[in-house]
Amino acid sequence: MESPVAIVTGAIRGIGLAVAQTLLKNRVRCIVTYFDWLDDLDSMHRSLEQTGGEYEAIQTDLRTRQGAKKAVTKAKESFGRLDILVNNIERGGWPVVHGPYTQQQWDLEFQTTVTAKWNLFEEALGLLKNSPEGCVLNITSISAYTGRSGPAGMVFNDCYSMSNRAIGLMTEQWARTGAPNIRVNELMLGFFETRHGPGTRGWSILSDRQRQAILDHHLIPRLGNMKDISKAIEFIIFQAPFMTGSRIILDGGYLLGGERVPEMPEGVIEPGESVFGGSRPPEPSISKKLATDD
Repeated sequence: MESPVAIVTGAIRGIGLAVAQTLLKNRVRCIVTYFDWLDDLDSMHRSLEQTGGEYEAIQTDLRTRQGAKKAVTKAKESFGRLDILVNNIERGGWPVVHGPYTQQQWDLEFQTTVTAKWNLFEEALGLLKNSPEGCVLNITSISAYTGRSGPAGMVFNDCYSMSNRAIGLMTEQWARTGAPNIRVNELMLGFFETRHGPGTRGWSILSDRQRQAILDHHLIPRLGNMKDISKAIEFIIFQAPFMTGSRIILDGGYLLGGERVPEMPEGVIEPGESVFGGSRPPEPSISKKLATDD
């Protein structure tokens, strides 16, 4: 059988690059898209070439419908098909970096995080329907649930949080639209290396106390890494054929976190005391029980 073809967005570095490498290792041919961060372009090519497999890289602005069409056309021209779409592109301005919103920052976050994903799905839908096992994966953030609150309040801003909540609704709608040929799922990420963590400008601006507060809020006391991403990607795309319209939260327990379960106390109820307070009535005799049962 001919090996499948994927589009991976935001693949020039970080998580997008890790996703592309994971797919290439699984013999998936890839179209990788990038737009900015051009200082990392040579490094991206070196990493993908070392991974092995077939890929084509394309610079395009997915915020425009024409830019999304350009990526899909590239897949059709280079490989003749499209089976997998990994919607990884996003933009989030850290409050600790950008401060209060400007109109430009708000628009940039929404257009990159939401509109670009919508453009690409709409353009890719026709090709995906022709795939025997079409798959769309939207990569989102736990900011959809945290908003600008708690230790994450210095990291996740309002429009970014709102945008990620919107993608959850889009995932469900696209699962209905794509059924039964196309599975659509969501991978919601917490704090990871290169994404909301070490390797980002915002992380270096946080104080030691602020960084520790984020770590302490996890049930698993560390940040996520690229191996965690790769395992989740492989499961959703290759090992979960019955899963669609679903969300996997990969956050080390951040959303649950901070609060720990205390040991069970001894309690204050004495023997013979009713759990609802006061004295408990005496138990009926066996003969009375039998009579009642009759």
